Amino acid sequence: MLNKLTTFLIGRLGRKDYAIDPAIQSKDIRIILFTKFMQLIRGYRVKYFLGHSDGALFIGKHTKLRHKSKIFTGRTVFIGDNVEINALSVEGIHIGNNFSIHRNSIIECTGVIRSIGKGLSIGNNVGIAQNCFIQVRGRVVIGNDVIMGPGVSIFSESHNFSNQEVAIKDQGETRKGVTIEDGAWIGSRAIILDGVTIGRNAVIAAGSVVNRDVPPYTIVAGIPAKIIKSITNS
Repeated sequence: MLNKLTTFLIGRLGRKDYAIDPAIQSKDIRIILFTKFMQLIRGYRVKYFLGHSDGALFIGKHTKLRHKSKIFTGRTVFIGDNVEINALSVEGIHIGNNFSIHRNSIIECTGVIRSIGKGLSIGNNVGIAQNCFIQVRGRVVIGNDVIMGPGVSIFSESHNFSNQEVAIKDQGETRKGVTIEDGAWIGSRAIILDGVTIGRNAVIAAGSVVNRDVPPYTIVAGIPAKIIKSITNS
């Protein structure tokens, strides 16, 4: 009975055709529901300070949201324990429906106030695992149905270094931005560098360093990442 109720509630939150593992016992469901209830309470304390929030907002313990008025969320957004989000940027952070970002992850739109970041756009049904880092200096766009493994890093800025007479820190930066298209899977501890577009349904193998565009429906791996396989229906 409790499993059916939980499944119904999850469906109401927008996760259609979601089935709870039958191996989960009722006592475990009660623990999960209590945890989610507390996260929902924290979310309601915060959501009215956001730029906009369409639906349920779940927030974990010790989470820090800075410049809340620049955060815009859709329905059913989960922000885990110890997550830090600094939304100070020109366009702010726009998050779609059914989004989750897990423990110890960081979204940093601005490092120094002499030049704030451009902005971050995240689509629907996106999952970001633990210990990820997203640097938003140039615009970062993450499409729908994207998943990221633990420890993924995204950088949307690169330092200039061509002048040998000037310290690198004084040569300025380039900000081309990063785009991750619908359905991509970014493996654990992969690093995505500035200027990269990752194509639709592409797979980035764990530990890869991506410094150039990745075509749709391909698997890349290595340092630097290279195409190792195409994804086909066969």
